Amino acid sequence: MTIDSSLHPPENYSGRILSSKYSKNLKQRVSELISSSRSIELTGSPVSHYLAAWNENENVIWYEYVPHKVATLLGCQENQNIAVALRNAVLDRRVYKYVDFQESRIAEEVLNKQELSGQRQDLREQGKEKGRIEAVYKIILPDNRVAWLKDQAKIESFKQDQICLSFGVLTDVSKEMEQKDLLERIGYFDQLTRLPNRSIMDRLLDVKIAEFKRGHIKDFSLLMIDADFFKSVNDTYGHLTGDFVLQSMAEIMSATKRKDDEIGRYGGEEFYGLCQGVGKNVLLFAERLRKAISNHDFIYRDQTIKLTISIGVASAHEVENLSRESLIQLADERLYKAKENGRNQVIGE
Repeated sequence: MTIDSSLHPPENYSGRILSSKYSKNLKQRVSELISSSRSIELTGSPVSHYLAAWNENENVIWYEYVPHKVATLLGCQENQNIAVALRNAVLDRRVYKYVDFQESRIAEEVLNKQELSGQRQDLREQGKEKGRIEAVYKIILPDNRVAWLKDQAKIESFKQDQICLSFGVLTDVSKEMEQKDLLERIGYFDQLTRLPNRSIMDRLLDVKIAEFKRGHIKDFSLLMIDADFFKSVNDTYGHLTGDFVLQSMAEIMSATKRKDDEIGRYGGEEFYGLCQGVGKNVLLFAERLRKAISNHDFIYRDQTIKLTISIGVASAHEVENLSRESLIQLADERLYKAKENGRNQVIGE
């Protein structure tokens, strides 16, 4: 009789499956995944592969394998303490999803520690149905530092054993999340539309003007964008409808913009655009924005609303004494001209 040594628990193994009476297929898969994870760990990879498991009849998760650096991060000595340590360390769980118009806007769903405790089983069932899990966990470390771990995992089900495996990757995204939280605290995003606000436009303009004057870029253009007769939307349908229309406009323009362009909220029903280049290409871009809005039906609580925008375009090379104020003034003058000429149009050079 030949015994498959790969199915025996490796040294220092503290999981359950390889030491218990489970099917050969499950043990074989666990053994393969642990072997792969250990091989990756030996390369010094900055990401950490892990293997977790749970019984479908129990509300308990355990770890078959966790890299040493993750255990050290959480202050654990043995793998069986990882699940408890991680559960105690979590402050919140964040999921990011594309939503609404052509998946242009990303929504953040946050579950705090208490909410997460009551939904863990449901979340595992959702992961099982989708076959994957992706979330960011905000955790408190033993030394009271806060860290963020991004969890991306594939879920495999073994019906015979009533076991689900979660083979995943933990990535430290603390720097990125700290920067995100900082930008939100200083008001980088407009709260309603989630677009960069006017203060960011000012900073971007200062950078672009400096690059233009030094000859690092050939030119750039500023778009001032205003919703036509927007006051009538609030007066007729109410401010909640007006907020919905502004949010929808932001999503539409974000989806229409080019990769290197920036769209933000200037204030009220005014938006701004910053883009590379000048002349015909910029005017065509502005026209795409205008048409995207005018062709859209804004539907809120069974009410269908039509809206148009007017756009003024100004390019850096047009302004003799170039400054943030002078460029905004020229774009504003052309916006007002578009309004005077009947609205729903683009005015540029």
